[in-house]
Amino acid sequence: MPIKNRFAELHSEIVEWRHDFHAHPELLYEVHRTAARVAELLRAFGCDEVVEGIGRTGVVGVIKGQQTSSGKTIGLRADMDALPIFETTGLDYASTTEGMMHACGHDGHTSMLLGAAKYLCETRNFNGTAVVIFQPAEEGGAGGLAMCKDGLMDRFGIQEVYGMHNAPGIPVGHFAIRPGALLASSDEFDITVTGKGGHAAEPHAAIDTTLVAAHIVVALQSVVARNVDPLQRVVLTVGTFETDSAASNVIAHTVRMQGTVRTLDSNNRQFAETRIRAIVENTAKAFGATADIKWDSGYPVTMNTPEHTVYAANVARTISADVNDTVDPIMPAEDFSYMLEERPGAYIFLGNGDSAQCHHPAYNFDDDAIPFGASWYSGMVEARMPSD
Repeated sequence: MPIKNRFAELHSEIVEWRHDFHAHPELLYEVHRTAARVAELLRAFGCDEVVEGIGRTGVVGVIKGQQTSSGKTIGLRADMDALPIFETTGLDYASTTEGMMHACGHDGHTSMLLGAAKYLCETRNFNGTAVVIFQPAEEGGAGGLAMCKDGLMDRFGIQEVYGMHNAPGIPVGHFAIRPGALLASSDEFDITVTGKGGHAAEPHAAIDTTLVAAHIVVALQSVVARNVDPLQRVVLTVGTFETDSAASNVIAHTVRMQGTVRTLDSNNRQFAETRIRAIVENTAKAFGATADIKWDSGYPVTMNTPEHTVYAANVARTISADVNDTVDPIMPAEDFSYMLEERPGAYIFLGNGDSAQCHHPAYNFDDDAIPFGASWYSGMVEARMPSD
């Protein structure tokens, strides 16, 4: 099953955009160069409207079809930001900014959506309005939420919204999707245990916060092991453990721990917070210490609506014979979830081949995936808003 011929013709041009974005990575909301280039290209393509500064540095392009009065308005989203990682690929277009790189393929996502925008501006083979959304700060900054709070959906009349992410380990040209939960929620906790510092040779005169904190770490694992249905997925990780002591003969007065909780269900998400708070506070109390816990609710579950998952999978099947529409959910988080909370839609994975995993310093987006992704983006518009 073919990709659109136009994307084979445009491939080298889209690759040039992608390599330029890759060489000039930017973080979070500080994607000024990237956003400016995106806006410049959208205007050159002939978008009917190009709006900058949505959600601080987001860019939106509006493309009207042959008719708009009877058609829908479909949103297509790509992310623009990079990661604070030192690149080790050795590519001739590797990052020129030390300590930053496109280690998650957002350069590829942006370029594929730009390719789709160019095609849609050329053809206008649909009745309705396509809204192309270029989002900042996916990597921990909740740029999707910022764009929604800035009126993205209502301002542009978006009725359905679709997004895509590359997937290392899936062959190039293959797609994967599922209805319901596809990616996890992501919450962060910050725990400070306070006891009574002292001399290591006199533990009876102190309250050993290292011991207390160690018991908390072990007890927290019971949330997943003994409080959650084994058929459901919850991940709890304590990622940091730091005392206020730098000497082997000192019992620390305070210990700080930080970690993350991932769930695929809103009930489990709420339960995990309640249970973690109880374990932390009561374990500390049992040892005569105190514990303070700060909870940061992050990205919600990325929840594909069933009907729109079918639409997305069907478009993928017009491009590729290899579409898995029952892929297992994964536990990383994605802030496209905020857009799916506001409008129905779906998020799909596109194979990136046998590459390094996302967020690895040797990762690189596979340019051979570009025609498949650009065909899917534009195909969603043509399929959901067919011309007469």
